[in-house]
Amino acid sequence: MKHIKYIVFMITGVIFHSCSDDFLNPLPETAVAVESFFQSDADVLAGVIGIYDALQGVNENTTTNIGDANRGVQFEHLLTEHRTDNTRNATLEGSKSDFHRYVVNANNVESEDYYQSMYEVIFRANNILGFIEVADVENQAKYAAEAKFLRAYAYFNLVRLYSDVPLVTEVVGPTDNEALFTRIPEAQIYAQIVEDLQEAVNVLDNSAKARASKAAAQGILAKVYMTQPNKNYSGASQLCEAIINSGNFSLESNYSDVFYDELNDEIIFAVQYVAGNSAESQSFSSEFTSTFRQGIEDGQNIVNDNLVADFVAYGGNRTEVSYVTFNTTSEVAKFLPEGTDLSVTPPDYGLSARDAGNDYIALRYADVLLMHVEAAIGDGTSTTDIGALESFQKIRDRAFPDTAPNTVSSVSKTELLRERRVELAFENQRWFDLLRFGVADQVLSAHAEEMGYVFSSRALLLPIPAREINISGGLLTQNPGY
Repeated sequence: MKHIKYIVFMITGVIFHSCSDDFLNPLPETAVAVESFFQSDADVLAGVIGIYDALQGVNENTTTNIGDANRGVQFEHLLTEHRTDNTRNATLEGSKSDFHRYVVNANNVESEDYYQSMYEVIFRANNILGFIEVADVENQAKYAAEAKFLRAYAYFNLVRLYSDVPLVTEVVGPTDNEALFTRIPEAQIYAQIVEDLQEAVNVLDNSAKARASKAAAQGILAKVYMTQPNKNYSGASQLCEAIINSGNFSLESNYSDVFYDELNDEIIFAVQYVAGNSAESQSFSSEFTSTFRQGIEDGQNIVNDNLVADFVAYGGNRTEVSYVTFNTTSEVAKFLPEGTDLSVTPPDYGLSARDAGNDYIALRYADVLLMHVEAAIGDGTSTTDIGALESFQKIRDRAFPDTAPNTVSSVSKTELLRERRVELAFENQRWFDLLRFGVADQVLSAHAEEMGYVFSSRALLLPIPAREINISGGLLTQNPGY
């Protein structure tokens, strides 16, 4: 995948990066260029790979200004982990520090970039769907399902962070403001997400980990079922069981291998990066190396003390892989850049820390096992379901191999949320977990009080970027309280 992506990068960059300010459609002249480009199956495949390129985003360690390029998922930790009790920014200054203090406004550039990045994914998917018939007949269904999976993935992120957003499922004219900027109710957006993911489940196989697959669609759809207003725990359970029973995935015996043996047996879907290549690498790994490399006043994902306490009590062998403490500062250790050596003082973070190649893990098997437990609990407070207990037991046994088997007889929702916290810390899941479990207001209010922040329920949604509202001429409305 990394090799394919590199080959088509220049082609897709020319086609897609000249889009207009609304990020949902190309300028007319670009549309003509795209129409003339898609002439063969190889062209359509290049376009499909281009959707992943939008998800991957542009490394912040480039000369491109933030307003000129989309960073894809590379800022996602700011919009998710930093808004929870897990992590924070090192400084109180700058737009990146607004997230952990719950003071994000409509002009925040990182939120704006993420919003635009997800719509760039949606635009590219919509564009490819208009040219599917150019592809070879035997590939058309797969390419369409792949594009729809990525569109659904982007919309799932948007609806959870911003609520009602414009729902665009085809390329429309750049002046069609009603289609581009009318906010659509969450229920309709979820209906489209479900439809797209169901098609992906029915069409795709499990031959890929860095591209859409049947299991990736099943796993994301299971999470959608448990997130949408009308929750479908039975459907989520069936999807998780289908992944478990497929035999295609398993937990890595060594927790460290999950993050440093890329595309291992536990990975279901990951966004890939290439180390040392400014066009294909990521910068978030370097941002987590706060104490020595970034400096104590300029780091991200600084680990909060209450998360450290949970790791001490419940982390087991996940603890030393997840974070490292220097003096009084704890920083993320899951995504250390290639060549990192923590045994020396100061640590050596390799030759290309700002051009790191660590993959972004979107979905892994441990998450599915824990979702299986969540689906079994449903609207209740605990479960004794045998299958769910087996799933939970696997996670516990890996984390505490010296005490296994330590048989679990029941799992409460509180225990599950805590287990998800230490298992998936720094993987941008905590924010969505708190929302899905219905405890975000309670947990974050207590966290804010402890840290001296001011939190209100309006912070459960991010503001619609002011730039998008301005482009719409006021047609796009703002979230309450902003």
